[in-house]
Amino acid sequence: MTDPGRMGEAERTAPQDPAAAAAGPAPALAPAPRPRSGRRAPALLRAARPRQWLKNLLVFAAPGTAGLLTDPGALAWSGAAFVLFCAASSGTYLLNDARDAERDRLHEHKRRRPVAAGEVSVRTAVAAGAVLVAAVPAAVLATGNWPLLAVLTGYLLLTGAYTLGLKNVTVVDLVAVAGCHVLRAVAGGAAIGAPLTSWFLIVVSLGALLVVTGKREAELRTPGGARTRDTLARYSLSYLAQVRTMASAAMIVTYCLWALETPTETAHRVVHGLSIVPFIAVVLRYHLLVDRGVGEEPEEIALRDRPLQLCAAALLALIALGVYWG
Repeated sequence: MTDPGRMGEAERTAPQDPAAAAAGPAPALAPAPRPRSGRRAPALLRAARPRQWLKNLLVFAAPGTAGLLTDPGALAWSGAAFVLFCAASSGTYLLNDARDAERDRLHEHKRRRPVAAGEVSVRTAVAAGAVLVAAVPAAVLATGNWPLLAVLTGYLLLTGAYTLGLKNVTVVDLVAVAGCHVLRAVAGGAAIGAPLTSWFLIVVSLGALLVVTGKREAELRTPGGARTRDTLARYSLSYLAQVRTMASAAMIVTYCLWALETPTETAHRVVHGLSIVPFIAVVLRYHLLVDRGVGEEPEEIALRDRPLQLCAAALLALIALGVYWG
């Protein structure tokens, strides 16, 4: 059990933003408020982290780059995989927040999560998370799509292992979270039998490692962040910056090789070659944002940073033109 005296000392010494100071004592210093029945449903929805469903759009990557999204059946299965991963990821988030509620109350931002703030009880979070985690494989099993079932089961097992212990193992925690992103992308191909090229897997894997490392770096910069995650105290900003640089450099080289060598027609090769420019711009913009300390919530960056959105839109447009043109 955390020593209240130490918590008070940490609160006095840790820097606070103006909003936190104006709000009064942090939730960590007082008992969690009892959930109000009228607010449970909206709070439970927020605890499911719908903003992070943005990550599940990766299921469309393999069918999209394979040129299969114009097929109604492939599009329907891709949409179904997206919904299933939204349910699965929300279930794992609820279970993770229930397990880490006490620690999250020590974090500058995580203490506002519904479970940590007491808007959703730990028991409710566990019950809702368990229902979602159990329902997703059952739904896929009913369809008989065994490849998708295998990938989803692997995702649930990996996230479960992360929640129970992998998050506390240095370096392994980076690989585990990046692996969850890769499984999202693999699920899109598994759902419709789309081929997964080595180019695709390498770029997705390195991109996932880049995003996860940037997230850890931003967490380490957050006051009091190391108290809420055991591995953060074992990392250094310089090490995480080196991993981020290595991952992005290897990813850019791999993407350039794919863009310049994969298409057979000259016109398609030109379009794919042009996509290198916004691809590099997206990577450079993300590095800049992480260096500014705003990479703790990657989905917030994607939803709010207009230059990044414009570069990503140009990249997707050129890839789609190169894949579907003619």
